[in-house]
Order: sequence, then C-alpha cells, then structure tokens
Amino acid sequence: MRIAVLSTGPKLYSTKRLLEAIRKRGHEALLVNHLECQVLIEEGKPTILYKNKPLEQIDAVIPRIGASATDYGCAVVRQFEMMKVFTAVKSQAILRSRNKLRSLQVLSKAGVQIPKTVFSNQTKYLEKLIKQVGGLPVILKFLEGTQGVGVVLAETTASAKSTLEAFHGLKTNVLLQEYIAEANGADVRAFVINNRVVAAMKRQGRADDFRSNLHRGGSATPIVLTPEEEKAAILAAKALGVKVAGVDLIQSKRGPMIMEVNSSPGLRGIEQATGINIADLIVAYIEEKIPLDEGDLIGV
Repeated sequence: MRIAVLSTGPKLYSTKRLLEAIRKRGHEALLVNHLECQVLIEEGKPTILYKNKPLEQIDAVIPRIGASATDYGCAVVRQFEMMKVFTAVKSQAILRSRNKLRSLQVLSKAGVQIPKTVFSNQTKYLEKLIKQVGGLPVILKFLEGTQGVGVVLAETTASAKSTLEAFHGLKTNVLLQEYIAEANGADVRAFVINNRVVAAMKRQGRADDFRSNLHRGGSATPIVLTPEEEKAAILAAKALGVKVAGVDLIQSKRGPMIMEVNSSPGLRGIEQATGINIADLIVAYIEEKIPLDEGDLIGV
C-alpha cells in the first residue's frame, strides 16, 4: 500500500515514527505537507494537487493536523475522503473533537461524564455561573487550544472576571469549567484505536502547575485502567467518531471524567511511558480496514 502521513513537521517524533512503522510493515510511506496541498473541485473528479502535481494512487492517509491549521487541514482530509481514500481519522471527527464546546456537547448527549461546564459571553452573571460549576476555584479554557495553552486556573471571582474580560476583549470565546481538586494536577491519557484502548499513562504536572501536559514539564508513568475508565474512554472516542484518539480523563470522586478527545495525539509520551509501539498499531489498524493483496506489498 501507499500510505501518506499528513504532517507539516517532518522532524516531529510522531511523524517520524509513523513513517518508520509504515515502511517496517512493508508499505510505501509518503510525507505530505497538507498546507502545500491544493484542493481541485470539479464535477465527478475530486483531485488533490501537491507541489503542482496530482496526488494519486494513495491507499490511506494518517492525518496529523495541528490546531493552527484545522480548517485547511480538514478540507484536505475531506478531499481524500471524496477520492475514496481511507483516512485513519475522518475530517468531521477532527472538527468535532477540536472545538472544546462542541465536543463537550456531543459527549454530554452520549452520556459521557464530564466536568460541569458553562459557556457564556457575559460576565455580569459570573458569580452565579461559578456556583453552577461547583464554586471556586474554576478553570477557564479557550474553545480551541492544545498542550495546556489557553487554560487558566482562577482562584477568586475577581481573577475569573478579569481573565474573562481580557479574553472577551480579544474576541476569544472561553469555557468556565469545574475544578477537580482531588486530581491533584494529574490526569490519564488513554490511547484508543478502533474502539479499543491499546495503552494508557498517568500524567502528573509539576508542583507549581495544575496542568499535567508533558510539554509543560509533566511526568508520565504507565497505568492499567479500571473497567469503568476503559469504558469511558472508548465511549468518548466513539461518540466523537475518532478512530485514533488520545482520550484525556480525570480520576474524580464521582468516577472517571472525560476532559477531551485528541484527534492528533502525540506518540512520544505514550510510547516512552508504556513501551508500546503505538505507531505500529496505527498502521495495523489501516491494514485491517484495507485487506492486503500480495501485489500491494513493496518488492512483490
């Protein structure tokens, strides 16, 4: 098979690992920068131009779409779908998961337990809204953001108000969310492939930071999920339609709470913490969905 990794970062760990896994499993690996793709739309013949040439004979793509290029990247993924190319993560699933408000609404409807969350564009009812999510302190989050960027802990009503006003002044929409104190700056990342948890790690933030992101200096250790946690992670990924997902959850007194579902989860932290070859499992998933003929193998 010819499998393309859609990525703008050829030197990124996840990109290199996926390309390596594709080759090791006997396929042809292509690195395609989705920002350099052009979508050609005409009746009955959807086409993608890459470096001014039609990109053809692609069997599958693995999207690695960054938050800053969500719309354009999803347009390219959608064009591959129109060309009947298998995509490890669908364009609609990427869009659905990338917007925190939309994803929480979908998860809530599906019966997934999430922290209490409020979305409002006004601050005049702030004190009542804070009570709605369980009182101080509260978390404020950008609707779109990754690696802990755009996440603020407000410990007083005054700080929550000033933060909201600043964000609103920048025309940025923000979520007000319940703070789970018992998590103590830790969360769990479950890696889900095709509705199955294949690996999980617990991430612990630095002593001076309530965020557990590894990019912000957090540490990670392997963990075995409880049946309840595994069920919650699978249900969350399934609700958003993300077949290759990093599901973040918090271990609370009320049970596992889903924080978000990542459609382009990094591989470095989970592979190094667990020793599991996630990249290989992603390629194996593609093979499962696209049965191989002998003639598809490189060198045959």
